Amino acid sequence: MTDPEVGGVGDFLAERRDDLVGMVMELARLESPSQVPESQHAIQELLTRRLEAIGFKARLFTGENSGGHLYLWREKAPNGVSQEKRSAVGEGAPVQLLLGHTDTVWPIGTVHDMPVEWNEEEDVIRGPGVFDMKAGIVQMVFALEALSALGLEPSVAPTIFLNSDEEIGSPESQGHVERLAQASSRVLVLEPALGPEGLIKTTRRGVGRFEIRVIGRASHSGVALEEGASAIQEMALVIQTLHGLTDPDRGISVNVGTVSGGTAVNVVAAECRASVDVRVATVADGRWVSDVILALEATTPGTRLEVERVLDRGPMEATPRNLILWEAVQGCGKRLGLELEGAESGGASDGNTTSLFTATVDGLGAVGHGAHAHNEHVQVSKLVERATLLALILMMPALEA
Repeated sequence: MTDPEVGGVGDFLAERRDDLVGMVMELARLESPSQVPESQHAIQELLTRRLEAIGFKARLFTGENSGGHLYLWREKAPNGVSQEKRSAVGEGAPVQLLLGHTDTVWPIGTVHDMPVEWNEEEDVIRGPGVFDMKAGIVQMVFALEALSALGLEPSVAPTIFLNSDEEIGSPESQGHVERLAQASSRVLVLEPALGPEGLIKTTRRGVGRFEIRVIGRASHSGVALEEGASAIQEMALVIQTLHGLTDPDRGISVNVGTVSGGTAVNVVAAECRASVDVRVATVADGRWVSDVILALEATTPGTRLEVERVLDRGPMEATPRNLILWEAVQGCGKRLGLELEGAESGGASDGNTTSLFTATVDGLGAVGHGAHAHNEHVQVSKLVERATLLALILMMPALEA
């Protein structure tokens, strides 16, 4: 490599490839499902030790129903101003936020049926959570350790936030994510890259979740059919309306995923419930779909509707500031000889939230496949490459929006 910075970081990380692999496997074996708060602690303690060793300070925001959320910052920034103080007041030198999560979708005990394994011949590490997103966290740790060992100090001071409830929609941590995003000049999201090609997630569709309840009136279907008001009949009409909102050309999809109702085959159903998933490409369409759903009214005589919005994550759009950051990230890729490509993800992450407040790029984590699936894996040969890329991105100067 002719670029001294690239060569130094790349060589440092290449020499530590096996250590990087070992840490990925160690984190994956520390199972950490969102719904088991105490399962997060071992990972949080391990990461705290590693990052405190290179000058970070750590604070754990405790959770009521989650395992808490780990925030780390540098004790001193290059000019001697406390980084914690800067983040709090939003003044002074800029900061960049490294964003990820320690929780997974896999229940405790999954490693017995889906063991964490490194297959060198196939160039993969398999196991629950390796792709989404423990390898991304490890790449972050090694990128920061490389910069520290080589005496490379980012001019945009790095901070880190790792929550433990992302997989269930970040109900407790979203406020922290919003606050930190507003105090940051850019956010680098360590979610896995998209697909085996390793595409960077430059846009994400927004996600909305709704719970719909129809209340009707029960009666005997054979003796007094006309005295009843079928909640199921009304829900059937509602479902048709909801699915009619889908517009692929606009990036809008509406899906009624589960329906339940009724008590017996010979009873007019007094209640019916449905769970609805909404995906949108733009903030404007998100507002429009949400307004339509919340304004639904029953049309079947004797029935009424109750609609509750239980999740609302706006899309990560290709805003001007996001495009500026993406172009700079592509420049870092070229220094490594990589032609990075971007794509839209149909799923949401905390990057959807941060994009509302500051420049955000997502999918900077591991290259692999099988998130939330039994074939979950990461490509070992890409771990060093992506950690090196992240280190170069961290060294970028502040960007003009």
